Amino acid sequence: MSKFVNWWKEGDRIPIAIKAVVIGLLPILCCLIYCAINGYSIADVYLPNSEWNDELFYYKQVDGMIKYGYPLGYFGFNESHALKLSYAAWSPVLVFPWIIWGKIFGWGLLSPIACNIFLMTLACVCYVLLVRPTWKQSGILAFLFVLYTPFVRYMLSVMPEVICFSFLIITYSLAIGYQRNEKNWKIVLMFILSSLLTLMRPYMLLFMLLPLYFMIKKYRGKGVAVGGGCIAVTVVLYALIKHYFGAEYFADLFFTDWVDAFFEQGIFGGIRYTLAKLYYMGRSFFGNLSEGVKSGLATGSFFAGFMVMMVIFAGQSLIDFSKVRRDKEKENKELRDQLFIEFHAFFSFFAMWIALLLMYKMQEGSKHLLTFMAAGVFIIATIDTKAFKKVAAVGLTFAYFYIYMALDPYDYQVPFKTDERVAKLSEWNGVFAKEIELDHDNVPSYDNAVIWVFADKVEREHKLTDWQVLYELPVGSGISCCFSDYVEKNIDDLKCKYLTSVTNGEVDKLCEEKGFRRLYRDDTVVLYELR
Repeated sequence: MSKFVNWWKEGDRIPIAIKAVVIGLLPILCCLIYCAINGYSIADVYLPNSEWNDELFYYKQVDGMIKYGYPLGYFGFNESHALKLSYAAWSPVLVFPWIIWGKIFGWGLLSPIACNIFLMTLACVCYVLLVRPTWKQSGILAFLFVLYTPFVRYMLSVMPEVICFSFLIITYSLAIGYQRNEKNWKIVLMFILSSLLTLMRPYMLLFMLLPLYFMIKKYRGKGVAVGGGCIAVTVVLYALIKHYFGAEYFADLFFTDWVDAFFEQGIFGGIRYTLAKLYYMGRSFFGNLSEGVKSGLATGSFFAGFMVMMVIFAGQSLIDFSKVRRDKEKENKELRDQLFIEFHAFFSFFAMWIALLLMYKMQEGSKHLLTFMAAGVFIIATIDTKAFKKVAAVGLTFAYFYIYMALDPYDYQVPFKTDERVAKLSEWNGVFAKEIELDHDNVPSYDNAVIWVFADKVEREHKLTDWQVLYELPVGSGISCCFSDYVEKNIDDLKCKYLTSVTNGEVDKLCEEKGFRRLYRDDTVVLYELR
């Protein structure tokens, strides 16, 4: 017992433990306070009341993977499906922490929320144990964490952003911790985490440069070979996963027209095309940013926070680089280590910004910037400066855009239970349990898949299908999100066995004309059996 007591008395273990507890409580406290301010508890968060339809796909895929290893029906778009098994367009690696959580604790509507809070708590604790921040740095982190409300919004959702947040925060914590105490296991963990991040989302390859740098610095040529090999294997694995386990989306997920220009117009023509695209997309980027300032447009608000952080990392990198140049004896190792983290953060932000302009749609791409900003919160808290100008700039940016101007419920409001929505889902649970029978022998197959007509016209009015009822589909069911014109054009050759659409819409009328068996209809959703 005395050995244990003496061990805790050594160095700064007790203060670090206290900081780990305090910082580790931030995720759950922020979620509790947010819910309490709105008159609810975390248990009242209700995913089927969310307007984010990506959540349905993530939730139901994980549902099937936990019970059967993979969904029994195909997930896809306009009845596309993966070459192997039954996943949608995004890498199944993206949701593996939820699968592990569900295997251990079971899977229900609150399960991804519990897992998200746990992952953010783990990231916060790892940050403290690896970085060993001062009380000042811990206070800055708590201040910025509270103001960056996307932490709470995504923890209380079934979007995989928090998985990316937490993995990237731990990766940077390992990098900072490695500079303080150079242990090889930290490099290994950095490679594992950054490789997983890359398999989730390819632009995360930027963060494999962190362990690669440390490998080269320590082992020179061997580091290049081993680190480069790890990156090459990760890239190949991503390509294989995308090829075999990704269903074709409605449109290309990435724009590659600027790459094609080099083949079609030559090197100089490609350069001209790329620069022109950067110019016009840059104008659109700053136009969205301006709209975020004036009206709180979420896309522009995310751009604003991202740009403020990128400018801060660029400025601090220049300041510290000049200090290192003046330090002719190169004795200030801490400053050089800080400079590397700052510069890598700036480089990653800048590279992602260019990728956004060249390869992504503005609205969809803006959400990918949230992961960079989440890691940026922890990096800025770590930067050792006497003044609080940078912290104040980031804090004011967060407070203005993500609290004061967070007006659109679609982007910022956490979904809570309502009696009406719970009753509707309960009703459809009974309908699906009675009417949909899954085939467990020939799997995966379209016999276990349901078409979700995204939207349809009702008396010339465009209406979205009340797709939230699909949360109650039997475990293992596949979902194919289809446009109404695709369904109308292929009405005699649809592959899925079941179809849901807008009540009294064009597709509903067409299905009735074709004599398909109507299984159920309420005031918003109709369910058909197509064969």
